[in-house]
Amino acid sequence: MHTSFTDQLAGLDLAGFSIGSAPLNTSDFPVREAVVQTLEAVWSDLFALVSGTALEADAEDLGWAFVNLFHRSAHRKSTALDRATDEVRALVATADGSEIHTSELETQVERAQCAEAAMLALEEMREIAAGLYLNEFGSSWKPVSSSRFNHGAMLTSALVEGRDFMRARAEAKRRAAMPAGSPVVFAGGRTRHADEADAMTFANNVWATLDKVRDRVPDMVLIHGGDTKGVDRLASSWAERRGIAQVTFSLDMRLGARAGFKRNERMLSLDPRYVVAFPGNGVLERLVIEAKSRRITVVDRRGPLGTSPKAQPV
Repeated sequence: MHTSFTDQLAGLDLAGFSIGSAPLNTSDFPVREAVVQTLEAVWSDLFALVSGTALEADAEDLGWAFVNLFHRSAHRKSTALDRATDEVRALVATADGSEIHTSELETQVERAQCAEAAMLALEEMREIAAGLYLNEFGSSWKPVSSSRFNHGAMLTSALVEGRDFMRARAEAKRRAAMPAGSPVVFAGGRTRHADEADAMTFANNVWATLDKVRDRVPDMVLIHGGDTKGVDRLASSWAERRGIAQVTFSLDMRLGARAGFKRNERMLSLDPRYVVAFPGNGVLERLVIEAKSRRITVVDRRGPLGTSPKAQPV
């Protein structure tokens, strides 16, 4: 939709419009240091409150909901931004050069700029809270049914002219949905270990393998299935600790038995630099076979405790 609309705008004469600068700037929002201190204090007090009580078993659920407060607020601002952007689109398409029309366009661009600035501030708060969640529970925070976009480092739409505003908005959404970099697919299933020592060895092997891959692909974007109970959870936590962008492809359960194979197709369609494979089921085996047929390098760690199956036992 954004691409076709950008092409449409390219043929319009917008010479009569003069859109002012954004009405908000970073000084209008809480500074990062204050946000960090406040959220850390609230987090500490919250878990001190439930520690040693019957609610301690629900601590992770409470932590997840705490992060989700900021995620939902940012999502609402994103929706407001989309609505204002649609209004800009409609006004540009029906431009008549009148003073009233120009004023309406300026108003809608300002609304969009305000919504975007608030969205970025709330996303930053969510990311700070998500870091607290990661430190507390050792896993990456993940929303239930939506993406965890982070537009903060992306191109924003705080520009001064209608056509450029729309182009920038489309580009910001695209880059947030698929971060720039070299895709690396990570795959593995749910594993059981004999004891805690084996589980720790397996987790260390996952992180060590991903560290080696990152050394070869500094701009890597981690692609995985987003399973919060399997090895994907370890990979997701590694990515967040290392500041690596990640994109998850959840199973489409409407496809039944074909869901896993369809996910394989979607991940391989990104033309990844590597496929990193840990122990899994037949769907993962098919992913490895298909990757090799496409001449994609497979980092095979399907041996005992996440080691190379070619490694000789000592």
